[in-house]
Amino acid sequence: MNSLINVRGRLIDLSQPIVMGILNVTPDSFYGGSRTMTEEAIAARARQIVGEGAGIIDVGACSTRPGGEVVDEAEELRRLETALHIVRSVVPEAIVSVDTFRPEVARRCIDEWGADIVNDVAPSAEMFDVVAELGVPYVLTSRAATMAEMLKELSGMVNDLRSRGQKDIIIDPGFGFGKTTEQNFAVLADMERLQWLELPVLVGVSRKSMIYKTLGVGPDEALNGTTAIHAIALQKGAAILRVHDVREAVETVALRVKR
Repeated sequence: MNSLINVRGRLIDLSQPIVMGILNVTPDSFYGGSRTMTEEAIAARARQIVGEGAGIIDVGACSTRPGGEVVDEAEELRRLETALHIVRSVVPEAIVSVDTFRPEVARRCIDEWGADIVNDVAPSAEMFDVVAELGVPYVLTSRAATMAEMLKELSGMVNDLRSRGQKDIIIDPGFGFGKTTEQNFAVLADMERLQWLELPVLVGVSRKSMIYKTLGVGPDEALNGTTAIHAIALQKGAAILRVHDVREAVETVALRVKR
């Protein structure tokens, strides 16, 4: 597997797992501890993510949680312009991904506001065209409910991206998207099969309902369960952990059993 991704000329080696810290500029993220709406809070969160050892900051401005409000494109752009300018000013050397499913939002964040990676939970042909044109790494998320369906879906989309000239692709099995709790755990159990695609794998399970509903708690009490799932995901080949709690995830990476 080629574990190197090219981020604006910087080669990042994902053969050693890294952590992506979540910076939400939304008022309704499912986990209250991740909401950062003021300029001071955005700056403090960016510094915290980098200070605790994350390799990437993932900035999102439109909630994708089930039942969440999907803000219009103009509001998403307004929030992201503000947040990305702040992030770039306080941690200028950080690698920044933008969490959006809107192609024009992705384009402006990359071209105008200094984002480096597009993290997309709802892949589309229009987004494929944009990321291939921009030449930036792209996180490709699957909403398939089973591993067999996922491998077929991802294989097709990867081939589509390659045909457009896209080079750097990271795959995300999409925990919490289009899956029941049982299906999420079944995908986790088979996650090593994603290595067949020979692409880095991003895992985003942090404080999600598959954890807190199974444990009978809420998102605020789901850190211990999140860490347990992160340890499993690393053993099954995860290259990036997308998380709310950076320090704990960095420690989990450091303590993993190397294969």
